[in-house]
Amino acid sequence: MFAIPLGDDAELRPLEPWRAEEYLAHMDRGRAYIGRYIGLAAAATDLGSARAFLQSYADKQAADTGRLYGIWREGTLVGGVLFRIFDAASGTCEVGCWLEESAVGRGLVTRAVRVLIDWAVDERGMHRVEWRVSSANTASVNVAKRLGMTRDGVLRENFPHRGVRHDTEIWSVLAREWREAR
Repeated sequence: MFAIPLGDDAELRPLEPWRAEEYLAHMDRGRAYIGRYIGLAAAATDLGSARAFLQSYADKQAADTGRLYGIWREGTLVGGVLFRIFDAASGTCEVGCWLEESAVGRGLVTRAVRVLIDWAVDERGMHRVEWRVSSANTASVNVAKRLGMTRDGVLRENFPHRGVRHDTEIWSVLAREWREAR
């Protein structure tokens, strides 16, 4: 349908249910790395669960409550970004990401999330964009910093993952801050 160039021979495209096989192969390649801080990899363990996950975001997009995009590098799906929550009525949304280890360190997530925030603020009139991340996930915390987000606070030991309770940092950027920074 469309592809937005991200540089470094990468592009951002919709990640839809018909790509379930490709998505599952991507999760299989990156499962251990992706699953360190988030449960995303555990949600797609076979073709049916991969398709169901992608369909859940197709349904969210149809209801205007979320969206999902893949990051392809050299023609291979290596990660993605999403609006985990999208509440147009309140003007608040939450962006998130994941990436295979082979694609780390290239700035792909930062560039892809910029595309999402630009769209949310400019096209949809979002007032606040949030980023929630495990305090232990330094790479993701650094993305929030590169995006010019402000650390709002920490939810201490609120997220159990793989038998460990993680602190969740909440970062955000307001529409006026985003526009001023551009």
